[in-house]
Amino acid sequence: MRWMLMHRNLREVLYLACLFSFVLYATDSFAAIPLVTDDTVTQGKGNFQLELFGEYGHESEPLVTTKTGNFSVIFTYGIIDTVDIILGIPYQEWSTNGSGSESVKGDGFGDLSLEAKWRLYEKDDLSFALKPGFTIPKGDADKNLGAGRPTYHLLLLATKQMKPWQFDMNIGYLYNENTTGDRKSVWSASLDAQYGVVKNLKLVLDTGVATNPDSSSDTPPVYILGGLIWSLRENLDIGFGIKGGLTKPETDIAVRGGITWRF
Repeated sequence: MRWMLMHRNLREVLYLACLFSFVLYATDSFAAIPLVTDDTVTQGKGNFQLELFGEYGHESEPLVTTKTGNFSVIFTYGIIDTVDIILGIPYQEWSTNGSGSESVKGDGFGDLSLEAKWRLYEKDDLSFALKPGFTIPKGDADKNLGAGRPTYHLLLLATKQMKPWQFDMNIGYLYNENTTGDRKSVWSASLDAQYGVVKNLKLVLDTGVATNPDSSSDTPPVYILGGLIWSLRENLDIGFGIKGGLTKPETDIAVRGGITWRF
């Protein structure tokens, strides 16, 4: 009986960890590293941006420990001054360890993501943008590396500059197409604050909430994140942050970081 309960818990935790990974990847891929909340900044016509992003997550449940990793390469190109296109290529890995049982793990490329960002309004220090996007099911769903079907999302972005402060707010909707009985409509909202300590260093704080895609629970995943962005050069940034879950559905703790190069 104990083994059967542990095996069931193992499967449930693994499923939920991968589920939240897919849902959050659709709306949380391409903000300034290490943030989840995006800003309205675009690259400008003919300019490129390359981001190398990594996140390691740790989740503890009774009898089961789950570890997840996401390593993404993100390309951004400015079509015109106010419109970018963004391609994300993720590599994912996961493992679960249950007391008295062998670990279960998997890794491989996940679903691709394609987005556009359109800054549609800008006056003084306030700007708004729309960010539609969708995922392309290239990951192996049988190995918990993909959703198996395309998902579609739309974000409304707002940025307010009040130097040395910057505030960003996102409101998002994800159409979570699936065959597992999970919610198809997932809403999200997040807010960040950035403070320029010195010329090349910002401290950042980010928090957000989303609909729980698990239809058996009404508890929303809520996170808080703290970190920094260090500009080594005008076109080269390093970001690092620690993200914690404020409710049970959110990953207990995650470390996020990466490099951003604009050219």
